[in-house]
Amino acid sequence: MSTPRLIFDCHLDISMNAMEFNRDQRWSQEKIRRCELTAQFIAPEAERHRSRNTVCFPELRRGRFGIIVATQIARYSPRFHNLPGWRSPEQAWAQTQGQLAYYRTMEDCGEMLQLRTWPEVEAHAERWMNASDEDAAKLPIGYLLSLEGADSILSWRHLEKSRADGLIALGPVHYGPGIYGCGTDDEGPLTPRGRELLKEMERLGIILDVTHLCDESFWDALAHYHGPVWASHHNCRALANWNRQLADEQIKALIDRGAVIGMAFDAIMMVHGWAHKRSKPQDFGLKIEKICEHIDHICQIAGNARHVGIGTDLDGGYGTEQTPMDLDSIADLATLDPLLAARGYSQADIDGIMHGNFFRFLHEHL
Repeated sequence: MSTPRLIFDCHLDISMNAMEFNRDQRWSQEKIRRCELTAQFIAPEAERHRSRNTVCFPELRRGRFGIIVATQIARYSPRFHNLPGWRSPEQAWAQTQGQLAYYRTMEDCGEMLQLRTWPEVEAHAERWMNASDEDAAKLPIGYLLSLEGADSILSWRHLEKSRADGLIALGPVHYGPGIYGCGTDDEGPLTPRGRELLKEMERLGIILDVTHLCDESFWDALAHYHGPVWASHHNCRALANWNRQLADEQIKALIDRGAVIGMAFDAIMMVHGWAHKRSKPQDFGLKIEKICEHIDHICQIAGNARHVGIGTDLDGGYGTEQTPMDLDSIADLATLDPLLAARGYSQADIDGIMHGNFFRFLHEHL
């Protein structure tokens, strides 16, 4: 099996895993797993996926993930809130700044390289496409900065600072209710401040990431935001019956807006009937190939393969207890290439899914 020359991943929580789960992303996957057998986690909720990580810099390089969208994330969870988070938006802001400091430190170490403009993306992609496997093992991983959930944006001055720091995309809400709208497993439109946020994002040229918006907030956002839109890590509700996924009419609306939708590899987003914290991939015979059904579904709605990409969300608060059985490392996604070819996708279509569709989007909007 040949390894793809380049995969673009539109959503990885690299700094969250480093800062909250205390993972040194420079270590090998084996070293991280062995360490976690006896480690004390900073974040108690990480206990469930102890020694089950799928992402680290060596595995990203082995899988040819040369450019990624790396997140900042910090939810505001006031007293009696039923989701984990920070007790004030100010703490959430400080947390995102710590995550940014982590990326800056990894740049100083030569492990990562921030990309802010299309020419920078294009040049770094060219380096990876032309690199041998030996050379790729030493190349920095290019990253574009995104913010998942906007609770940490204290003012438009803070949003401007984030943009100046290289923020290119923003999802207004994560799970539940947020300052700017309603997210997964919640109901309701954007708040008045959420609509103001969209105006400021449009002014600053920040991409709207609709991932995690509940249905009402999703439609509200599309009605009030006129800039570029994508769904960084979002599968199909027709194949995984949960409000977290996109309904067909939402997929159609995103296609009409020229969006690209990143396929996620969280088992709960891949199959019908997954019971959180109870189901196992073996219960469904779940393998990587299942994502091809989600890709097919979007391509059938679009009438082409130009609106699908990769947004794995691997290690996004879970590990191999909640990934396909044949996905032990993010590098295992190299198997997608032959799986798609076997379904009749052309090499041009496969290259588009692996990186080209998001690159076309970035060329137009970054």
